[in-house]
Amino acid sequence: MPDLEVSDRVLTIPNALSALRLLGVPLFLWLILGPEEDGWALVVLMISGFTDWADGQIARRMNQTTRLGQMLDPVADRLYIFATVLGLALRDIIPWWLAIALPLRDLLLTFTLPALHRRGFNALPVHFLGKSATFCLLYAFPLLLLGDGDSTLNLLARVFGWAFAIWGTALYYWAGALYFVQLRHLIQTVEPISGRTRS
Repeated sequence: MPDLEVSDRVLTIPNALSALRLLGVPLFLWLILGPEEDGWALVVLMISGFTDWADGQIARRMNQTTRLGQMLDPVADRLYIFATVLGLALRDIIPWWLAIALPLRDLLLTFTLPALHRRGFNALPVHFLGKSATFCLLYAFPLLLLGDGDSTLNLLARVFGWAFAIWGTALYYWAGALYFVQLRHLIQTVEPISGRTRS
């Protein structure tokens, strides 16, 4: 299968869907922390998950893969993860160690950006393991939110939610470790841009 062309276009359907997902982040936080409208908060999360799937499909099938989209998609994923763990921790649905552990991984990865930028990269490609981790976490949080209660349905949602959360967190850190391996290989094989211009 040939590589898809990556363009500099801004006004595309996938980019619009990514922007819509970003607008949903503050709405989700307000719903879960303000009026505590958990049902509507779940709807926002489901719409986010659908648009996450849809923008990737449309970008590939309609040849609308863009550099902006490649940046917006992971940013939206991380903002939803951060907003959700913050909201659930403030509601005492998940422990604070989990709410801190997930953003901490992303904070650690930000320290790799100078090394990437010196070699002309904005980010490394997202690999399957990272996507799997995000998939698990984005399933875990709605289930944990749904599990906030005493009924049998709530109990089942908590059990499955914690299963996804544990696997997702483990995969999230595993993906982070692979990211550092990729970065090490890049540093060993690609000279900084300034070094290349002098040669």
